[in-house]
Amino acid sequence: MKQILKLIRVHHWVKNLAIFLPVFFSGRLLEVLFDHSIYKAIILFFAFSLTSSLIYILNDALDVEKDRLHPEKKNRPLASGYFSIKQAVAIALFLFVLSVSLIYSLDDSKWFVIGYFVLNVLYAFILKNIAIIDVICISIGFLIRILAGGLILGIVVSKWMIIIVFLLSMSIGFAKRRDDLTIQNGVTLRKSQSGYTTAFIDIAKSICFSVTLMAYILYTISEEVIARVGTDKLYITSLPVFIGIMRYLQISLVENKSGSPIKILSRDVFLQATLLVWLMLFAYFIYFQK
Repeated sequence: MKQILKLIRVHHWVKNLAIFLPVFFSGRLLEVLFDHSIYKAIILFFAFSLTSSLIYILNDALDVEKDRLHPEKKNRPLASGYFSIKQAVAIALFLFVLSVSLIYSLDDSKWFVIGYFVLNVLYAFILKNIAIIDVICISIGFLIRILAGGLILGIVVSKWMIIIVFLLSMSIGFAKRRDDLTIQNGVTLRKSQSGYTTAFIDIAKSICFSVTLMAYILYTISEEVIARVGTDKLYITSLPVFIGIMRYLQISLVENKSGSPIKILSRDVFLQATLLVWLMLFAYFIYFQK
């Protein structure tokens, strides 16, 4: 069971919580919790999760030989030989059936899940081999999630959220590409690596993080946002955001640890505390101080 969970990357399902970001940022989370639409959102969450697991298996099957040359990826269930390709395909087909059954019960939001699936199939076969485009695809994947979440919960997704999520996803995407360059040991693990250097990625990542922070600050002082959430104190939440970005850059650039946000967040107490402070401040200002 442990290897199956590892194969389908169940720990990455947390990324699909992005579908709840629009309602959280809108200040209507408590209202939606007592509405029937929350059940549809939960179904959407699992539809995205099963679809993403299916894509992970597809990517692992396509990259199995390259993964065996990777110091970390060689331990994945397929690359290590724990599962054969046929067994992985059988699991993927099972996930596909479950995903389709969930998608069938959704309304227009199902098209976002289908679009996410198509995008990632194109990514697996073609787009992941094109530098910069590969990172953009990852960012679009997050945008699809939040747009789907907004639709199913009846929330208009703010242009600020679209900008911030896209830029933050780009930043993290570049950090993960830096991993591939720093631990490749002279082996080209993906074709897009030829379009990257460590210096370029560090600059691109810093630019994206800087613009993300700027966009977030502008969001917190926007008259539109202040009028919608009913408080002008959101700018205070910029402090933990700034501190969190600095810590993430320190981990990635100074300590040369993995750029994977899941790995970093699960291991770094300082970053966990920063995220918790931001979450508590943001929730306080938009839900309790009005």
